Amino acid sequence: QVQLEESGGGSVETGGSLTLSCETSGSAARIIAMGWYRQAPGKQRELVAVITSGGSTNYGDSVKGRFTISRDYAGNPVYLQMNSLKPEDTAVYLCNVRGYSGSVPFDAWGQGTQVTVSS
Repeated sequence: QVQLEESGGGSVETGGSLTLSCETSGSAARIIAMGWYRQAPGKQRELVAVITSGGSTNYGDSVKGRFTISRDYAGNPVYLQMNSLKPEDTAVYLCNVRGYSGSVPFDAWGQGTQVTVSS
């Protein structure tokens, strides 16, 4: 079973920066992709950024040019550098990892970390 440990959330003012990290542990697994999603009160969960095992990245339109996803050489942990933060970035940020444990696919979520941006 894969466990996720998130860290780095907090409160900042508009224009500030934060870095989130997500590290997996647990049973041996082949990770296909890791990423971050966010969910604000009353809104649907949305993609923030994802990075595949091959290093390809994809970003949500609202964060392009401001956020950068990266990973350690070994692929774990994954970091999300968030710059030029705006109040609309306020949300719970959830780490997601997808892959295979043996031949069994998995899609695991962290508990989330709160990011609050004040105007």
